[in-house]
Amino acid sequence: MPRRTVFSLAVSQLICWGVSFYLIGVFGSRIGAEMGWSATLVHSGLSVALVVMGLISLPTGWLIDRFGGGPVMAAGSLLSAAGCLGLARVDGLTGYYAAWVCLGLAMRATLYEAAFAALARIGGPMARRPIAQVTLLGGLSSSVFWPLGYALAEAFGWRGALICYAALALATLPLHLSLPRTRHAAPPQGAGRRRAGPPAGHARSLALLYGVIMMLTTALSAAMAAHMIGLLSEFGLAAALAVTVSALRGIGQTLGRLLEVLFGNRIDPIDLNLVATLLLPVCFIVGLAAGISLVAAASFVLVYGAANGVITITGGTMPLRLFDPAAYGASVGALRSPAFLAAAVAPFAFAAVLERWGAEAVLVVSTALAIVAVAASVALRVSARRIAAPASRADTASGQRP
Repeated sequence: MPRRTVFSLAVSQLICWGVSFYLIGVFGSRIGAEMGWSATLVHSGLSVALVVMGLISLPTGWLIDRFGGGPVMAAGSLLSAAGCLGLARVDGLTGYYAAWVCLGLAMRATLYEAAFAALARIGGPMARRPIAQVTLLGGLSSSVFWPLGYALAEAFGWRGALICYAALALATLPLHLSLPRTRHAAPPQGAGRRRAGPPAGHARSLALLYGVIMMLTTALSAAMAAHMIGLLSEFGLAAALAVTVSALRGIGQTLGRLLEVLFGNRIDPIDLNLVATLLLPVCFIVGLAAGISLVAAASFVLVYGAANGVITITGGTMPLRLFDPAAYGASVGALRSPAFLAAAVAPFAFAAVLERWGAEAVLVVSTALAIVAVAASVALRVSARRIAAPASRADTASGQRP
């Protein structure tokens, strides 16, 4: 995998996440105050974008499989800029939702799912390490863009800040156009051992469990991206301090991903996913003490960031282990559609919970969803090992090394 490709995608992920997915976390309260909208209404814009992502997930994955990541992600750069400019000029709900539709198209074409599919097309089964590497800078996106957005909004207002975001989105255009159009060439049928895929029934169960894990963790990620600053403010942290502590999420994500880059090749991504999901309920329980301890608040954000950062990688690398890499984009696109739709509901639903019952209720709900994700991760690990055992015995019997 060319180093230039990995670097270009890493930089683009840092910017693309910041100017789209994370913008509501820092501008949402300002938009609501100026427009006279409730937090639930403001965050419904991100929900609209995530619905759009779910609806176009499969065709976007197919386009990347067919034409490569460059053209698709370059189109996403233009759409990101258009969406940010649309938000900067909004004067009513129609324009607000139209801008978020544009950003939803852009997010599916530029964020991790698109980048991972582009890397899988170029590198095939060898894309695991590059997938982890490109997330290192992307993991810092909230740490960079929440304070940056706050500073820009203080200096130019939220509308001026969004114009700056549009310019940054355009800066990713040459990065995406530089991606190679090459496709990984699978070895000839007779060269080496070909690992047979799981039987159809087992493949469906693996796909279902993978989809459930992604649905729950993506929903939690969307909710925390939209409301982490608001949660900490509800616990009593001043606005600037809440932004600063929330920025630790990105540091946690990058630290978790760095460990995966350094040591991940020694660990099955399914096992690594289980470890990461186990951390989720722990961090939410710790978060319940954020109102009485700044250390607890910081620990909650850091641990959540680390767990979410690793899950982002395993969400991209487990399909290389479970499914056919040649159809990575279409396969993951289909399986991720429910995740995007669940994530679309999350910011809106969590805003309603936050307004009605408070920050503690949000963390209790998050803990319950995290426990279900742990159960699905355990089931996936057990199922994958059960399927792999007969294949390993067959390889041994035929004199081939597993």
